[in-house]
Amino acid sequence: MSKTFTMDEREIPFVEGQTVMQAALADGVYVPHLCAHPEFKPHGSCRVCTVKVNGRHAASCTLAAREGLVVENQTAELRELRRELVQLLFVEGNHFCPSCEKSGDCKLQALGYELEVKTLHFTQLFPDRPVDASHPDLMLDFNRCILCELCVRASAEVDGRHVFALSGRGIDKHLIVNSESGRLADTSIAATDTAVSVCPVGVILKKGRGFRVPIGQRTYDAAPISAMPEGKKP
Repeated sequence: MSKTFTMDEREIPFVEGQTVMQAALADGVYVPHLCAHPEFKPHGSCRVCTVKVNGRHAASCTLAAREGLVVENQTAELRELRRELVQLLFVEGNHFCPSCEKSGDCKLQALGYELEVKTLHFTQLFPDRPVDASHPDLMLDFNRCILCELCVRASAEVDGRHVFALSGRGIDKHLIVNSESGRLADTSIAATDTAVSVCPVGVILKKGRGFRVPIGQRTYDAAPISAMPEGKKP
């Protein structure tokens, strides 16, 4: 008999070593998330996957599944908390969806729709961040970075290149390129690297492909993010 925990009054089976999020997603139950990725160890930086476990809040991507846990996932309280987290991510960067070529394939945008974000609520910061177009095949728009660290982890753990890193603290924390000049052109990154494909927003873009997919055929045009199989999301 498999071990189970309860999520919103539903029994979720799990195997030893799975997190609450992993077990839920494997059983077809969607838990909103941005920084989690099946190829990497749980990270817990965005907190969009927050659930309530035995009455206390916890990040489901780092919480080990255990027999007898009572987990709340889809409640009005958690939906509002997640909505506020997504709103903060929008105002901390420069996200202009209508003019962004990642529109329709962006997880942050898709979560905004999923959580019914109708206003940003908080004051927009409009940070002054650079755009790096020095590389022949790739462009970096740091204005859209949500500090998920997926590109950092992918470049280090999968690609073995250590192209990206985070620098600074608090509101000054930002993504940087690991080269003496700070330019992407002076790194060993390739357009085929995993780090290029894991970005959930529009920071790392391939040149010469902008707006190639028509509206109506993009990832989240056909179905909301909550209905997409985990392996099919960008």
